[in-house]
Amino acid sequence: MLDHTKAFSGFSVNDIGKAKEFYGETLGIPLTEEFGMLRLRLGAETLVYPKPDHVPATFTILNFPVADIEAAVDWLGERGVVFERYDGVDEKGIMRGRGPLIAWFKDPAGNVLSVLQAD
Repeated sequence: MLDHTKAFSGFSVNDIGKAKEFYGETLGIPLTEEFGMLRLRLGAETLVYPKPDHVPATFTILNFPVADIEAAVDWLGERGVVFERYDGVDEKGIMRGRGPLIAWFKDPAGNVLSVLQAD
């Protein structure tokens, strides 16, 4: 029964307006808004819903595979995205030598996202 459904994931934010600006304008992701929620068009849909008592996830909720992480980090940085400074990341915020090249950043609600080099 469920093998024929088009499952999708979702996560909460504390401000849909800020989320719409960040995901739609800053990141350039196509989205729609309906019933006070956003649907990110990422191949499969991802639902973004408001939650007044939202607590940011303590893990990465979305990973964006990119062909060129350097270019992606530069492009996002030009758009005001600030990268997390975890132990082991370089001056640009890219983790090297521990798996795929990856850089983490947060949305306005504090949820962790990443761009990672896709081979």
